[in-house]
Amino acid sequence: MLGERRAAILGLITDYYIKTGEPLGSKNLCQMLPYSISSATIRNEMAYLTAVGLLEQRHTSGGRVPTKSAYRYYVDTIMPRTELSPFEKQQINEVLSVNASDPERLLADAAGLLSELTGCAAFYSTVKDPLDCVQGVQLIPAGDGKAMLVMLSVGGKIKSSVCRLTCKPDKEFLTVFYGLMQKIIIGVPLGDINLSLIQSAAPLLGERVFDMLPILSSLCSLCKEAADGSLVINGETKLLSQSELGNNAYSILVLLAKKKKLEGLLNEFAKTNMKTALFIGDENPVYELKCTATAIAKFNYNRVQTATLGIIGSLRIDYKTILPRVDYIMKTVSDLLTEGGFKYE
Repeated sequence: MLGERRAAILGLITDYYIKTGEPLGSKNLCQMLPYSISSATIRNEMAYLTAVGLLEQRHTSGGRVPTKSAYRYYVDTIMPRTELSPFEKQQINEVLSVNASDPERLLADAAGLLSELTGCAAFYSTVKDPLDCVQGVQLIPAGDGKAMLVMLSVGGKIKSSVCRLTCKPDKEFLTVFYGLMQKIIIGVPLGDINLSLIQSAAPLLGERVFDMLPILSSLCSLCKEAADGSLVINGETKLLSQSELGNNAYSILVLLAKKKKLEGLLNEFAKTNMKTALFIGDENPVYELKCTATAIAKFNYNRVQTATLGIIGSLRIDYKTILPRVDYIMKTVSDLLTEGGFKYE
């Protein structure tokens, strides 16, 4: 634990570097401290902070900059805790309440808002659940030979698509359709709904089998999409404007484009007891993210469903401004999942 003076020096150097990207020397630091202290004393304190791994000097005659360890100490010990203004909270609430009853759309809205308010890349993921089943299917005639097909899973996933029909969706057609749903679709795991299952239903459809095929094929696609875990990334190009990343920005963008390693990280995080985490620098389990600050939140809802939400930015993100926004958005998502009937644990 650092003393008050050393903590103040480390805090000023970290704040200055986050703001400017430039090292801070002892002469300028003298003028920034709220009390009088000699340059020699400051240099001694800076030398100590360097020796314990919290500061580094990139050039012999240059000032000091924070190390990766310094950012962790700064966030945990030095950084002042601030609350969002009522106006900021209201803006966030308005955006997130639009799709509060649809978990995936809520997460998508939250990721977009995170990217916008933090200037970082944001992401959300839903973890594959082999036990999730079809809870309901609805076919809504839309005119002009089309209908909207909507599928709801027990885990709260809602998927929809527009289907082109080969016949009029009259009362008899809809009766056959919903009868089939009750017999072979409702209550079946999403991953088990495939073309083989649909083909087994042919005897139940009789002469209407060809009329139903376009809809049933669309239903298979919707169920497959819902069964697979998803990872959606928002605002990844914003990382290019974070100069601290330098050449590392390219490897991070490749990581985000391929998704596999990030999916692995999120799946492993979903298995832990942690609800939130902030990985700074080398704390990141993924090599390509060791030059970043990565925040992740996990949501367990409706007993068996799991999702994650987070941001990826450089080590020089404005922690004082960004972390309160991230915390509030993640808490609001948690509250809305609960209010929308999806239990957050």
